[in-house]
Amino acid sequence: MRPTVHDIAASAGVSLATVDRVLNHRPGVRGVTRAKVEAAIETLGYVRDVAAANLAKGRVYPLVFIVPAGDNPFMRGLEAEILVAGRRSPADRAQISILTVPAFDPLALVEAIDTAAADQPAGIAVVAVDAPEVAAAIDRARTTGVPVVTLVSDLAASGRDHFVGIDNVAAGRTAGSLMGRFLGSRPGPVAVLAGSMLVRDHRERLEGFTAAMAEHSEVRVILDVLEGQDDPMLAEELVAMCFNAHPDLAGIYSLGAGNRGLVTAISARAPKGLRVIAHDLTSHTRSALKAGLIDAVLHQDAGHEVRSAIRVLKAKADGVAVIEAQERIRIDIFLKDNLPPEQRGDLRDQVEQDD
Repeated sequence: MRPTVHDIAASAGVSLATVDRVLNHRPGVRGVTRAKVEAAIETLGYVRDVAAANLAKGRVYPLVFIVPAGDNPFMRGLEAEILVAGRRSPADRAQISILTVPAFDPLALVEAIDTAAADQPAGIAVVAVDAPEVAAAIDRARTTGVPVVTLVSDLAASGRDHFVGIDNVAAGRTAGSLMGRFLGSRPGPVAVLAGSMLVRDHRERLEGFTAAMAEHSEVRVILDVLEGQDDPMLAEELVAMCFNAHPDLAGIYSLGAGNRGLVTAISARAPKGLRVIAHDLTSHTRSALKAGLIDAVLHQDAGHEVRSAIRVLKAKADGVAVIEAQERIRIDIFLKDNLPPEQRGDLRDQVEQDD
């Protein structure tokens, strides 16, 4: 049988209340008594079931999600998934709130992190902008004992506890490998459309993409990145200008948002035989896949990411290990031929249509 708190109390010669104080790191226990209890715990091999203990106490985990505002269908879908998790929160014992900040604005993000940390929540999940001041804000939060995970876009230079998202270098390499196969020996440069190179996930995708493209036998020019700031109108304008400047354009890799503008530009006028790879399956990319305007979409499950962030933050708050295999976010590849069935009320599609 597994040892219990009763066994610890009997072995150490103390009361159950004293054992409880030691297990929960509360004051009011003399050093010599604490040492006796800790020795009994080690001798008996007692392993505390933190989840069961917190359930018995009715512990609630206040969690804060910080996400960028703006016209980014993936982020709006992510926000919708957070709201779903919030409605499920009584079962998860999580009390979830959302802070939105202007996209790609480090100072606004710093203010949001500092504001959230001041309330001492059980954890913060943040879509990070790669800037020193943001890393410093994350470190300040952790110094006060608040666990922090980065979500979708990482900030490894900070002291964040965990990153919840896909391997973005691998995603970029996948896109590069697909683009190389799609183009074969066809000549012409390839354009890259991003939201902003201030976010690490876009930079990592570009790194993987260029590395994979360089491994193909056909030497190909990768044009300077078009930064659309997640604005469909700006993305459409930039892509149209690229078509004018490069009538021999062979491919486009859209590694962020702005796909609505991209699809509009392609529909109006695109070089013959243009191959296009984008991220995130939304109503616009789904329709473009069906119409043959986009060749492949790399997708990450926003719902899985939100649920993973909640599990990780609760584990960090409890001081227990994270189950790495459970928190690995996969990269899905969708072509016209393997599109999943459309689901009525799909969160991300609904949010995008409302926009």
